[in-house]
Amino acid sequence: MLERRVTDMVEYSVIIPAHNEEAWLPACLDSIERAAECARIKPEIVVVLNRCEDRTEDLARPRAVLVREEAPNLARIRNAGARASTGRTLITLDADSRMAPNLFIEVGRALESGRYVGGGVPVRAERVSPGIVATGILLLIPFLVRGLSGGLFWCGRPDFEAIGGFDERWLSGEDFDFAVRLKKHGRATARKFATLWRTHILTSCRKFDRWGDWFVWKILLRDPRGFVATYRGRNPALANRFWYAAERFRDSKAGADDQAVRNNSRIRS
Repeated sequence: MLERRVTDMVEYSVIIPAHNEEAWLPACLDSIERAAECARIKPEIVVVLNRCEDRTEDLARPRAVLVREEAPNLARIRNAGARASTGRTLITLDADSRMAPNLFIEVGRALESGRYVGGGVPVRAERVSPGIVATGILLLIPFLVRGLSGGLFWCGRPDFEAIGGFDERWLSGEDFDFAVRLKKHGRATARKFATLWRTHILTSCRKFDRWGDWFVWKILLRDPRGFVATYRGRNPALANRFWYAAERFRDSKAGADDQAVRNNSRIRS
């Protein structure tokens, strides 16, 4: 664990995993800066570069602290950003998402109340279709059953460190696992896991654009066990295809990235 002086710490650190995100990262950073202006704060932005071969690093350098973590593992990527950050409050945000202008304000209110250990926010899609709505409902079920939310996580650094951050054994579903453990930690310390309904994030539909609006349901119907295993972090092949293979959104990638994602099959048994 890094030792930090209080005077070295900022109030908020936003941690963004970034794998070839030149098309999405600028809008993400713009949204953080707008939200910071609304809250009259200066958050620290940490971009974790992961096997980038486009202009992501060049676009991020003037606007963020840069960290490099090459492992194809989102939990490990986010943890690397958290270790490098200096904020008292940690917020995780994906590069293809944008935060609402009032997000820092709502997070601040929740944490200052002392009643909440942390939590998530509602997720809105940049476009809507029957397939996307049906998928959203499907993926929300495990969260709603347990009174959880995801999309963007917020919590104090001491609580993040108390639960060990994201579990790096999970290649997928690490967000659900994190939420479960954060809520459990909150219960042990007499605080609640909260969904901040007055704010939200807007996320891209790039997976739907790439594979079709019903692709998640097709996977579920074709291989129910494999689908469930994916969201329990136990399906490396599917996790690699949808989260870690560079050719997710560019058909020309191969080589080193292919080897990296193949190695994932040995991370979690």
